[in-house]
Amino acid sequence: MAEPCVISVAITGSVPRKKDNPAVPVTPSEQIESTHAAYEAGASLVHIHVRNPDESPSSDPALFGQVQEGVRRHCPGMIIQFSTGGRGRDPASRGNALELRPDMASLSTGSVNFPTIVYENSAALVTDLATRMQANSVLPEIEVFDLSHIHGARRLVDAGLMNPRPHVQFVMGVKNAMPAEERLLDILLNELRVVLPEATWTAAGIGVNQSRVMEWVLARGGHGVRTGLEDNIRISRDRLAASNAELVALAAEMVRRNWREVATPAQARTLLGLPQAA
Repeated sequence: MAEPCVISVAITGSVPRKKDNPAVPVTPSEQIESTHAAYEAGASLVHIHVRNPDESPSSDPALFGQVQEGVRRHCPGMIIQFSTGGRGRDPASRGNALELRPDMASLSTGSVNFPTIVYENSAALVTDLATRMQANSVLPEIEVFDLSHIHGARRLVDAGLMNPRPHVQFVMGVKNAMPAEERLLDILLNELRVVLPEATWTAAGIGVNQSRVMEWVLARGGHGVRTGLEDNIRISRDRLAASNAELVALAAEMVRRNWREVATPAQARTLLGLPQAA
């Protein structure tokens, strides 16, 4: 039988606002409630950004801590992944919440153009974040926006800053970055198998690309799929998503249509090489 498939839910991100979709969870209590509903729908991993009261991106460890504590209480075993992403955040503060020891954290290993900014990830910053993740036993999820970012991850392995089995996510469909093209996923996946052969992997499709990228991942036996309001606020051109849980339910249906089982939190932890929850 095929391995179970991990469903990751990116609940908030740093871009969507309430004006774009009222279902975007912004406060810690909203994020905990939204995550719990997504967990009940089949998500076993939650990717967390936090926001200031004005909805701008925040790096406040107290906010990350509130969300983490609530998810641990209400979603037993769920994998908690903090964002160290840089859109709207001071680079010096992007790793401040790592001392809370989430199970995982995102790690971009190079810079890339975004729609209106350059998403800067200097070599020094990447090394600092990887060092802090290692010190706190946090598994990196390598965010690949460009083929060179796979090699950036390899350099961290060779430097002893990361084990050779990270989780890798190809991010496809960000304007000015990597297009959501199926042939490009094959190129990236082939390179990953050469450079980081032990890595687990998934891919994220942004906006209208979300469903098609999930289909490509499932067709290639990826370890997980990603959904959530961070990446896509709509069910269709004419209808906003009602919740993260609605998007997760659609992802779970897709997983089952592809003859895969939706991973439980315990199965997800085994697949990604994480210890079981206490």
